[in-house]
Amino acid sequence: VCQDYIYDKDMEQIAKEEQRKYIDAPLVVHALCVGEKYSTWEPTKRELELLRHNPKRRKITTNCTIGLRGLINLGNTCFMNCIVQALTHTPLLRDFFLSDRHKCEMQSNSCLVCEMSQLFQEFYSGHRSPHIPFRLLHLVWTHARHLAGYEQQDAHEFLIAALDVLHRHCKGDDNGKKANNPNNCNCIIDQIFTGGLQSDVTCQVCHGVSTTIDPFWDISLDLPGSSTPFWPLSPGGDGSTLNGESHLSGATTLTDCLRRFTRPEHLGSSAKIKCSGCHSYQESTKQLTMKKLPIVACFHLKRFEHSAKLRRKIPTYVSFPLELDMTPFMASSKESRMNGQYQQSVDVFNNDNKYSLFAVVNHQGTLESGHYTTFIRQHKDQWFKCDDAVITKASIKDVLDSEGYLLFYHKQFLEYE
Repeated sequence: VCQDYIYDKDMEQIAKEEQRKYIDAPLVVHALCVGEKYSTWEPTKRELELLRHNPKRRKITTNCTIGLRGLINLGNTCFMNCIVQALTHTPLLRDFFLSDRHKCEMQSNSCLVCEMSQLFQEFYSGHRSPHIPFRLLHLVWTHARHLAGYEQQDAHEFLIAALDVLHRHCKGDDNGKKANNPNNCNCIIDQIFTGGLQSDVTCQVCHGVSTTIDPFWDISLDLPGSSTPFWPLSPGGDGSTLNGESHLSGATTLTDCLRRFTRPEHLGSSAKIKCSGCHSYQESTKQLTMKKLPIVACFHLKRFEHSAKLRRKIPTYVSFPLELDMTPFMASSKESRMNGQYQQSVDVFNNDNKYSLFAVVNHQGTLESGHYTTFIRQHKDQWFKCDDAVITKASIKDVLDSEGYLLFYHKQFLEYE
């Protein structure tokens, strides 16, 4: 009647019975069960004795697995699990949620940010058993109805929907301040994920330039093999080893895709625009560049092609680097090239625009039947493969040899604002 989702009555009864078991449990456990946010702790005599005998701090070894936790598949929900793994291993997002920074202005049982906060607590609690994200799934179904149901969904679509809902539910967190990003929002989602895409449309008659800047949470990149004409880049041409990528066996690189994305495009006679200089409709060229880079850059490789005549997956291998320099794709670099000062621009901006890979979402299978997994980076050079409830150690080669669907990069140097 009300179009809401409900839980099974038997399951609700079981949950209540389980809660009753902990009523006589110690204070800390009881506080966790009944939902108290904080609880006091006083060490016992035995604990004081142990503390006195072990005064030295112990260094946590680099193979610590806190933060690694599998997620139970609730019925074709691998698309959600892989994005949750990427988000829970985003450093600034983790710091925000683990420091209790969210000020909720909604009912807590309907706020996705509150649920994500609880999810981070679960991930970094030290528990190793797989987590069951049923509350998260319920909230996603509630706030993003197009993702409801048990059919397989697209991980990229889920990412954008999740960021959108989180952004909307972060109302109390931005302190009303105007942020230095194209969304002008100071919430944690926009601080981390929002960048600015500059679009320059140049009139072919008077060469006047019309510039607009639009916010983005991710960059979608065309691949060779799609029905969209792909601009071939010569392996021996300028910049073929940019970002440390090689063109072994003619493999397409992430840099190739970015160069294609930021190249000037002639709009043609069928897409004339009214030029403010000529005051008439003229042919023009359009070029996209990065005006402002986000802290976390997500690249979406467009592997799924949907058209009136065609529905298929594009399996083209794309080589992507562990470290990425976005300087050549910046609007400032374009302006410097036009003024003949490109090399100086590279030297000045290079460090600010460097990124490190920290998560890769992959899709195995076909368009109709497939499965999502994620590689995530734990510490500087340790990688793990997350396949729903199963987490296994992975090598850097495993990561870089994977097909790649969503690539998550984190800025190496953060700017102070």
